[in-house]
Amino acid sequence: MSDGAERRFDRQIRFAEFGVAGQERLGAARVLVVGCGALGGSLALQMTRIGVGELVLVDRDVVEWTNLPRQVLFTEAHANDGAPKATAAAESLAAIGGPTKVTAHVAHVDGENLDELARGAALVLDGTDNLTTRYLINDWCVRERVPWIYGGVVGASGLVMPVIPEHGACLSCLFPEPPPAEHLATCDTAGVILPAVQAVTAAQAALAMRWLAASAEQRATFETWLVELDVWRGEQRRVRAERDPNCPTCGRRDFRHLEAGGERSAIVLCGRNTVQIRPARRATRVDLARVLDNVRLSAERAEQLGNFARFEVEGFRVTLFGDGRALIEGTADAGRARAIYDRWVGT
Repeated sequence: MSDGAERRFDRQIRFAEFGVAGQERLGAARVLVVGCGALGGSLALQMTRIGVGELVLVDRDVVEWTNLPRQVLFTEAHANDGAPKATAAAESLAAIGGPTKVTAHVAHVDGENLDELARGAALVLDGTDNLTTRYLINDWCVRERVPWIYGGVVGASGLVMPVIPEHGACLSCLFPEPPPAEHLATCDTAGVILPAVQAVTAAQAALAMRWLAASAEQRATFETWLVELDVWRGEQRRVRAERDPNCPTCGRRDFRHLEAGGERSAIVLCGRNTVQIRPARRATRVDLARVLDNVRLSAERAEQLGNFARFEVEGFRVTLFGDGRALIEGTADAGRARAIYDRWVGT
């Protein structure tokens, strides 16, 4: 380790259970963070501060004003611009400096691109806001034997669990089937507060740091727990997460969420009054300049901003990416959003 690295990470190296060896292992690790919002942004910040070797960020959304109270990597300028969260997060992390290499992807994670995004990752961190993506991550990580750390937060409470394939429980061991969406509280219905986000991500980051810094012998003794916490009431509960030999994922190795491939349907984003639309055909590329030329007579504020375009039409704001994916802001009606997409993008 260089003298500069020793000075920078002096205090965490002094922690007896971490040490120089732990810092060196951390500095050699590649970590994928899925989602750059409240959970993912805080996780990315902590991974950069502690000196992870390489950090891969992926997020499908753009920054808006309601993100600012709890999503720590974004500024008012990012919200004004409606900047893609992944690139805005990378911009903020670059200002920190340090040895961490940060790569950002503005994309929707699915069964088609997860192999590429997670290639070489020693660990996957869950910064998502939906169960569909979490079950997809669980399938991939169990199949590839890559650890991941689940985290979820709503209101003032949250859940955290490390998933160590072939060592402890996976997500499907505890919840074989995703519960119906209407049975779950969301940030849209119950809100969310920053202290809850920070508590969950602190637990996730500590687990990540411990795992990445551990020797093979130390990893063999790693225990899997589901931790439930409530920062408003100051309560915490820990339950041993036992592996289920009949689990559909890690027991029977049925990776149905992963093998379903990329979801092409419209997806309503949590708490955003926004619908994500993906093109009907795979590997679709969109000529952004052509689309803007076609909509200029009817649309307001039509502009190309690097690798994406934005315009307002029929009372909706459309953010269109080069891969054909679009965010239709101003509605939670998937059918209405699809109609807007088909009319003005047409892929």
